[in-house]
Amino acid sequence: MRIHLIAIGGSAMHNLALALHQMGHIVTGSDDEIFEPSKSRLESAGLLPSESGWFPEKITSDIEVIIVGMHAREDNPELLKANELRIKTVSYPQFIYEHSRNKHRIVICGSHGKTTITSMIMHVMRAAGRKFDYLVGAQVEGFDTMVRLSDDAPTLIVEGDEYLAAPIQRVPKFLVYQPHMVVISGISWDHINVFPTEEQYVDQFALLLKRLDKAGMVIYNEDDVAVRSLVKKNTQAESHYLYPYSTPAVRKRDFSFEVKIENQKGVVPFFGKHNFSNMAAAWQVMKLLAMNPKTFLHHMSSFRGAAFRLQKIYEDDKNVVIKDFAHSPSKVKASVAAVAEVYDKKQIIACLELHTFSSLNKEFLKQYKKTLKAIRKKVVFVNEHTIRMKNMLPITREEIIQAFEDKDIQFVTTREELIRVLGVMHGLKNVFLMMSSGNFGGLDLAQLPQLGTSGFKS
Repeated sequence: MRIHLIAIGGSAMHNLALALHQMGHIVTGSDDEIFEPSKSRLESAGLLPSESGWFPEKITSDIEVIIVGMHAREDNPELLKANELRIKTVSYPQFIYEHSRNKHRIVICGSHGKTTITSMIMHVMRAAGRKFDYLVGAQVEGFDTMVRLSDDAPTLIVEGDEYLAAPIQRVPKFLVYQPHMVVISGISWDHINVFPTEEQYVDQFALLLKRLDKAGMVIYNEDDVAVRSLVKKNTQAESHYLYPYSTPAVRKRDFSFEVKIENQKGVVPFFGKHNFSNMAAAWQVMKLLAMNPKTFLHHMSSFRGAAFRLQKIYEDDKNVVIKDFAHSPSKVKASVAAVAEVYDKKQIIACLELHTFSSLNKEFLKQYKKTLKAIRKKVVFVNEHTIRMKNMLPITREEIIQAFEDKDIQFVTTREELIRVLGVMHGLKNVFLMMSSGNFGGLDLAQLPQLGTSGFKS
């Protein structure tokens, strides 16, 4: 097929382009800005657009399908031209669904943990030699792309985001996939720019359950009060198959942990209560896919996580640098607790960059109440450039202190100021916990241990 992707530079979109190219399709695309690593990866595959921008003259009737990314607007010139020529246009979730109509679709949902749970399932499935297609929101060790599509795999594993599918399909992505099995890891209000109230946000998960096939399977976190209530209200015991899970028994062994699942014990290299909960969700999925606990724990012993999910990007005998994708309040709280538990003998420096529309919304800021309280040295970074690019109102130090209810927070708004403040905090033995869905103004995090020395390149 000849397929064109509008907004090809996005995280999911460029991976989809690579997957389609690998399948032998003729793939083209466009975008008004493409950043790394999308740019290099598209260029290596010969898929990088020759110039930035939208070019309606390149939209011709021989294109069979146009896939529209969330970055494209409804008035996108190429989209308008496609509509004029009556070319089929779909969101990328819709394309994934149509390709997997005859597959067993497992969709991992929740306000937090879905990337890690999806990654765990992918890792175990691959280690067990099973065929499957997938879509995940981060790079996973051992996988070249974040998307794989095939004609022969019987199963599709999807990270089901609750954010909108595309400008042409303004519904949560997880509603588009029409799953046979759904996992709900946790519910905590997010995406205030799309769901202005917490009730509207929770309603999307209720709709997911209500639309689930009557024989659908629901795997849910019974430790989460909101999830437990949601499942009780929106499922029917006589129709749906319900599989609750909770955090398993864990015993700390130096810097590894022994986990017990159904009387089987195994040692895993990751940490944090939320990750052990994520593993319990992954186990429920694999149990339903006919795997035994001993095999599951054996494969989990080699799981190294998804990119930037409590990922160590530097470590020596004195310093550790951890990059974490945490940006919503629930994720921040969980990551802080996990790092504080494991690194109780080191000085922890926690730095949170507020980067998303929700986190930069002054009405939403109060959701971060006391999320950093467990850490003595902490920084909140709001990049002035991000504020301008997203057309948001400037945030003051007083507003941060009031929202977080934490007067010990250092608040900075430039990359240079961030470097200075982190340098002042630097001690002999540090753990830098860097939390953001952004990039801290382009700061090279692996260099953080060199702060205050001539070796740091600002």
